[in-house]
Formats: sequence, C-alpha cells, structure tokens
Amino acid sequence: MIIDSHVHFWKFDPIRDAWITKEMAVIRKDFLPEDFSLYLNENKIDGCIAVQADQSDEETAFLVNLAKENPFIKGIVGWIDLTSEKLEESLQNYQSERLIKGFRHIAEGEEIGFLLQKNILNGISKLNQFNYTFDILLRQDQLSDALKLSEKLPHQPFILDHCGKPDVKTNDLKDWKSNISGLAQNPNIYCKISGLLTQGNWNTIDEKSIFEILDFIFSQFGIKRVIFGSDWPVMLLGGNYALWMELISKYVSQFSKEEQQLFFSGNAVEFYKL
Repeated sequence: MIIDSHVHFWKFDPIRDAWITKEMAVIRKDFLPEDFSLYLNENKIDGCIAVQADQSDEETAFLVNLAKENPFIKGIVGWIDLTSEKLEESLQNYQSERLIKGFRHIAEGEEIGFLLQKNILNGISKLNQFNYTFDILLRQDQLSDALKLSEKLPHQPFILDHCGKPDVKTNDLKDWKSNISGLAQNPNIYCKISGLLTQGNWNTIDEKSIFEILDFIFSQFGIKRVIFGSDWPVMLLGGNYALWMELISKYVSQFSKEEQQLFFSGNAVEFYKL
C-alpha cells in the first residue's frame, strides 16, 4: 500500500495564490482530486493526505468537502487560527470531522521566531489535547525554531515537511544537519520525505545530492519515523510524479519489504491515525 502524505488541491486564484508567480506557470491553474486521480493507478497510489495551501477556515472546509467526495483522500491537514480566543472551541467542533488529522501554518513565509511567539506556542500546545498533529513547514534558515518548538512542546506530535527544505542548490547543509539531528532526538517528531525536487535547480534532478540528504534523514530518524510524500502539484516545478516515484523507489530498494511498507504507508497510518 502507498499513501502520499503530502498533496495539495486548489482552485487557482491569482490574488489569494499570489505566491504562485508567473515563473511557476505549470501550477498556475486548478488542481483538484480528479487531476490527482490520474496518478493513482499509474503509480499504484492507494490514498493521500490533503494538506492546506491557504491560511483560512474556508480552506479547511474546502479540503473536508473534497475528502468526503473522494475516498482516496484518507485525511486532511487543515489550517486553524492558533491565536484565536475561541481556538479550543474550534478544536472541539472539529472533533466531529474525523477526516481532519492535524493542522499546519505556512511558517516558511513568516519571520524567524514566528512559531516561538507566545500566542502561537500557546495555540500549538492545545492541539495534543484534541489528538491533532502539527506539520512544521520552515525554510532551512528557520529550522532552529523547530528545534526550540519541540523542546518547549516535547509531547506534541510534529512532522517536518519536505525534510526541513535543505538547500540543495548551495549544498551548504551544516546548520541543516545540526538541527535535523536535534529534532530527531524527540520520538514524537516524524519527517516527510517530500518536496525535494524543488529544493535544487528546477531544470536538473541532482540524484546524488538528494540521496545524500535521504541518507542523513534516514540515519537520524530511522525507518519508523520517515513518511513518503510528493508535494504534488508544487513538485511539478522540478519534475513529475513518475520521476519522483522512480527516484524514491530506487533509494528505498536497499530496505526490506517490511521497512518499505512502513515508509510508504505504515508510518503515515501511525502518525496521522488513518
């Protein structure tokens, strides 16, 4: 079984989705479940986790509705206002929506220190009470924030998106490695093997550099806390789905069938309680 733990859906809006610049023409359009379903049979994908791409309650509702209409969406990572005075009330209300597994804020677009602000920390601290996970999306230069966050909230289930966005272009990974090692010490932190096609030069797939990053991630987190994902459709900026599957399948061929099963689905089922 294969679960893609990181897929986005959107109806493209040039104002709301201003982060999708004209240089990103390939993803400046709608991407909906019927588009992703084309990949299911081609790549033997059994299901996916839909992850928020917009910071609004409407986004969460949009994803919930898509998941209800498309059974291959096994769960969603929505958005919630972590600073709201009614946060606990909202989290309680969401308990009836079993498809919501966790939440995320696009912290890579914020200043360094954003996740460590008192009101944000307070908000994240409430997630575990309601059995929700939190996806950490940060740039490489923000990763020390993730480490501090995990130290302040050691029991919160976290998952690091896109391997912490290592800078494949410059290959300056000293600080990245240091922070990854620190994060991996916490057994409640998992890591998504996703998004790496867009971390380097979009016109070239640097298999050697990607495999070196994977070597380090697997050495730190171990086979039981790494999860397969694609970051579709954003990953189309640096390649295509079949290419990513081929690359990842080649890498994990070194592991046993049981270990590959953990990576491709078992760990996602465990972390997101699918």
